[in-house]
Amino acid sequence: MCGIFCLLALSPAQLERDKTVHEHLRRRGPDLSQDLTVRGPRYQCLFSAHVLHMRGLLTPQPVLDNAGNVLEWNGEIFGGLPVRPEENDTAVFSQRLSGCDSPSEILSVLSTIQGPWGFVYYQKAGDYLWFGRDFFGRRSLLWMFDAVSSALTLTSVAAHSPASDGAAWLEVPAVGVYRIDLKAATEAGFVTLEVYPWAHGGGDLFSSCSEAFLGSVPSGCTAVRNQSGLELPSPVCPLNTSIPEPFKETVYPHAHSCVNDLEQLLATKEMNDEVNRLIDVVSEAVRRRVQSLPLRVPDESPPLSDQASVAILFSGGIDSMILAALADRHIPAQEPVDLLNVAFKLQEPKKQKETANKVKKHKNKPSDAKTPGVDTQTSGPFDVPDRITGRAGLKELRELNRERRWNFVEIDVTQEELQKMRRERICHLVHPLDTVLDDSIGCAVWFAAGGKGMITDDGERRPFTSSAKVILTGIGADEQLAGYSRHRVRFTKSGHEGLIQELAMELGRISSRNLGRDDRVIGDHGREARFPYLDENVVSYLNSLPVWDKADLTLPRGVGEKLLLRLTAKQLGLGRSAVLPKRAMQFGSRIAKMEDKHEKASDKCARFLSG
Repeated sequence: MCGIFCLLALSPAQLERDKTVHEHLRRRGPDLSQDLTVRGPRYQCLFSAHVLHMRGLLTPQPVLDNAGNVLEWNGEIFGGLPVRPEENDTAVFSQRLSGCDSPSEILSVLSTIQGPWGFVYYQKAGDYLWFGRDFFGRRSLLWMFDAVSSALTLTSVAAHSPASDGAAWLEVPAVGVYRIDLKAATEAGFVTLEVYPWAHGGGDLFSSCSEAFLGSVPSGCTAVRNQSGLELPSPVCPLNTSIPEPFKETVYPHAHSCVNDLEQLLATKEMNDEVNRLIDVVSEAVRRRVQSLPLRVPDESPPLSDQASVAILFSGGIDSMILAALADRHIPAQEPVDLLNVAFKLQEPKKQKETANKVKKHKNKPSDAKTPGVDTQTSGPFDVPDRITGRAGLKELRELNRERRWNFVEIDVTQEELQKMRRERICHLVHPLDTVLDDSIGCAVWFAAGGKGMITDDGERRPFTSSAKVILTGIGADEQLAGYSRHRVRFTKSGHEGLIQELAMELGRISSRNLGRDDRVIGDHGREARFPYLDENVVSYLNSLPVWDKADLTLPRGVGEKLLLRLTAKQLGLGRSAVLPKRAMQFGSRIAKMEDKHEKASDKCARFLSG
């Protein structure tokens, strides 16, 4: 992974970059930084790259080949293009691009890659600038055009300025790959973006999706479909849109029998085959993402025996539990795994404060006020729901493998810390997204990904900082397996047809709603986000299944949603975590309770607007 930056100037003006942006980029790639300037006929490009070394030989970026082409690569090749263990995928990709003479050849190379990527490529022959994001948008790429200086900027991360006017940062839509004819742009004085869309998802770009897409194109730029009609073939198979025949609703009167229900379903051969196939593809996706990794040694290094190369954003819920159980298969037994669990300090309710004051006056009169869902007699201020389920999940993992060292990292955040870091760092990383939901999730993920908290050894708590360069996250499971409450609502209103439409929309918008933001937030710590549930083979397998095999929303909460994944958890030997209902991170970590209680998730976040 790395932080990439490209400033294209169509005038002879001096190339300048924002110092805040540069600092954010440097934190993404702490292992090596380098700049390169290319000057063409009446244009110039400043390339700046900051590398987080992950595989093979440390390869400086930007990469300048013998023909004068320049590559900035923020990605990982997990399949498609052969990359030997001792090779660096940036060097391999650069070599393949160097042999490409036509757009179709460049698209052919890109379409074979399995894994997340964002890239910028200067093709000297013809004076072209290529850039884009992978099919799911798993790597961040932002753009902005300044009409005053006739300059286009591409960057992994930007900076938020509440008082900014005119030019604004936007996320590059993950609808395909873009090409700029630099000679034509300098002659015209503005940028025309030639779009090479993905065959699925971006194919209808200039029809029903045109308004939404054009709203993401920088002011002063024009987007057109490439005249050759070339497309990138989709890396995943189309979504199965089969509708079942009329069915009778299955009634499960006792919610506490959920585990038995799963065991009964798992006993049927058909479901067992599908579960085993899902285990195979997710396990392989995890394997590709956890093996042969370097350590990131933090400033305050723990003892060598504590150092892990892999961490997991861990709530104890089914998504993170399955990732942990499968990671356990592929990480050497002597190497620890860090489980990053974040909690925001519970605010003492006003009534409870008043009761506490009365207790001071009448010490023999006990308080009966409780924080909802928390046993105040045995709980501390950071015992939020995700902390409680996380500890329960830790016990299950220890039962699965008693030899493995599981570092359960308790990351506790006070309101003062939250406000300080949001103002100084997180608001820039979440930008240009700006809703209350982006604030809550962005802040929660940032603190969790920092990996700095406390672990308990032999009954003693001590400070701990994760050494992992890779963080696994469960994003993509809910979107594909109907994990959100809105899926149940849509199913109730519109049946399977409505549910299928909702799932198709979820995966189609995941790049703009989640992945760019989370890549920027996690990458700020010099760690790389990896998404096993969005592996191309995993998505293709899930897309191939009829929707009723993935979820049965006639069943109760904790069973029906993500049914196939719950069956997978049972097959892997997991217990109560298999039937935990979905709980969004902003609620499980209790960050949503720390700010304005009357906000809606979709509202513009006033804390960003005020800076």
